[in-house]
Amino acid sequence: MERDLIARYLFRAGRWYAALRMVDDANPALRAEIAVDRYWWRLTDPDETDAEAAVDAVLADDPDSTLGALLRGQLRYTRVLFERGPRTDDVDRADADFAYAATEPVHTAWASFWRGVLADNLRADPATAAGHYATAYEIARRDGDLLLESYVIRHQGAHLLDEDHDRAVLLLRRSLELRAALGARPQVAAAQLALALVLPPGDEVDTLREAAAYTADDLQLSWLADALR
Repeated sequence: MERDLIARYLFRAGRWYAALRMVDDANPALRAEIAVDRYWWRLTDPDETDAEAAVDAVLADDPDSTLGALLRGQLRYTRVLFERGPRTDDVDRADADFAYAATEPVHTAWASFWRGVLADNLRADPATAAGHYATAYEIARRDGDLLLESYVIRHQGAHLLDEDHDRAVLLLRRSLELRAALGARPQVAAAQLALALVLPPGDEVDTLREAAAYTADDLQLSWLADALR
């Protein structure tokens, strides 16, 4: 248990390899969570292979695992979003995975968030996305899940950019602050870039981009590093 707690701290800091070395062998679910997250941020072929194997192990142990479905959906979403050899049915099957995961209360909030980003980014359906974000936000606030809250309000802020820019910036700042308080380094870097993109040119933007670039380089966050170039 103590090793898994340490692994979660390392996981949040973007030290995925160290985290995986700490995971108890009896906890394949945590191993899969870490491997999928590492693949999302780094997008290397070995990371993809490891993530798929870890998720397969969870589902082999329990084919009805809602966590397994949630993580499998994330892999499918990642393939499509970043054009990593997507399959023709990945979008529909990812949404189905998230919908199934949402049937278990412990996963409802995160599964709703993932359904939201899928609707936003793969189906160009912001109205549906907003509904899923609202569900995720309500549960995150109720349960004190600050990381999830940071994810949701970042996307809600993006929805507000055209109609209420000041409110949108406020949400993006709060997202960054929550992530910093949690020590979630990859997410902090992504939030720094998101904020920098909506602020007027100046010292703050330069500082945000510099800090994000440092983290992207340090942790080898491939898509974030590309976005900063």
